[in-house]
Amino acid sequence: MRKELLATILVLTIGGWQIQQVSAQPRLVVSLTIDQLRTDYMEEFSSLYGSQGFKRLLRDGKVYKQVNFSFHANDRASAMASLYTGTTPSINGITGSEWLDRETGRTRFCVDDPDFMGNNTPESSSAALLLSSTLPDELKISTRGKGQVYAIAPFRDAAILSAGHAANSAFWINQETGKWCSTTYYKDFPWWLNDFNSQQGPDLRVKDKDRVNRYRRLLTSPVVNEEVNRLAEELLGKGDLGRDESTDFLALTYYAGTYQHKSLQESGQEMQEVYTSIDNCIGNLLDVLERKVGLSHVLFCITSTGFTDPVYNDLTTYNIPSGEFYLNRCATLLNMYLMATYGAGDYVEHFYDRQIFLNHKLIEDKRLDMADIQQKASEFLVQFSGVNEVYSAYRMLLAPYNERTERSRNGYHRKRSGDLVIELLPGWKIIDEQTQETHITSDAEAPAPFIILSPLYKAETISTPIQAERIAPTIASALHIRAPNGCSASPLE
Repeated sequence: MRKELLATILVLTIGGWQIQQVSAQPRLVVSLTIDQLRTDYMEEFSSLYGSQGFKRLLRDGKVYKQVNFSFHANDRASAMASLYTGTTPSINGITGSEWLDRETGRTRFCVDDPDFMGNNTPESSSAALLLSSTLPDELKISTRGKGQVYAIAPFRDAAILSAGHAANSAFWINQETGKWCSTTYYKDFPWWLNDFNSQQGPDLRVKDKDRVNRYRRLLTSPVVNEEVNRLAEELLGKGDLGRDESTDFLALTYYAGTYQHKSLQESGQEMQEVYTSIDNCIGNLLDVLERKVGLSHVLFCITSTGFTDPVYNDLTTYNIPSGEFYLNRCATLLNMYLMATYGAGDYVEHFYDRQIFLNHKLIEDKRLDMADIQQKASEFLVQFSGVNEVYSAYRMLLAPYNERTERSRNGYHRKRSGDLVIELLPGWKIIDEQTQETHITSDAEAPAPFIILSPLYKAETISTPIQAERIAPTIASALHIRAPNGCSASPLE
């Protein structure tokens, strides 16, 4: 009896210890967001991969093949903000990389902030315009500041939005000098970074003869991912991430779009090179993590921004309905209509990116009803060729819930969006005659993956689509911390 009892206690003790080991808190979270990564391309070029990159993740990771974003017209900035806050632009405030500032009538970049100086850059930046906490912020709070948080990205918006408000620091490449830079918004500009810039900076490897655009070209080439890896390895060596019991967080960003934002027709062969290069970079990154921290102590995940640069095909060649929509002409005609209806005045104050901003002061001085004007303007605009729907601010914010309008509502922020939002039919070109920029509308989403590699998760592939807002609370749940404060989505099971 004694022997059997001792054996039972021993089995239970060892079993409990094994469970505790598997469910132990990761020492390091590495969140790799690959801008414009597509699941279909990732699978299409699999015959060109080695065994330690994508193939390893697909074999050993928990793979969600399709991530959907719950709002219209996402770009890199709005997607990054959504992934790290677990909510949509209607809550986190990042409606895009830029939006129109109603007070100045000028566009404002999503991380611009004149209150802070740049380190190794003249750009003034902060995360102050991000209106909700991020996953790294919540980790900082839960560890009482002991957990280290860093972000490394080719682009300023990606670095700062993934780092959040409370990070130790965020680094991105200065597109004028080719050096790694940061902002005084974060307290940590490590001593070793200047040495790294002088000895191993990205500019030392760029051979482009175009002195004006040489580093801009670097940012949209697969070579930039190798630069991210170099700095990440230096940080892991000098920054002591993953070395103690407090969980640290490293947010990385790669680029998987076309070279210099060319169309896929122009760069089909290059896309193979992009994905094979990323595959190699992922393998190298996992190797560095194994050597520096040990993958058994790392929660590694990959996400995508879920959009791609628009493809400017002539759809009429294929008999697909299309057309051109000029927002400035539309705004001028709307102002003439409102003058005929309500009397003289400049009712349209600004217009930008399918949005029209009305003159609130004029409407208030005339003692007109804003909701009534928005309704009449919507009824007028919806008659234009190519216009599918017009959403007023009143309708976005106060109208009863409607499943059809939910995606538009999720991408709308009352202080950063216009009074009228125009939704065009798919395939129509939006032409800005002032900037000569052209956008083609499409509701189709690029297939974007979410992959987790960790002892906490069993390997499996899930084809059922998931919402991007569920990624942050899922990782928060694995870390046993609170989800970001604007997040209402539940963790993935």
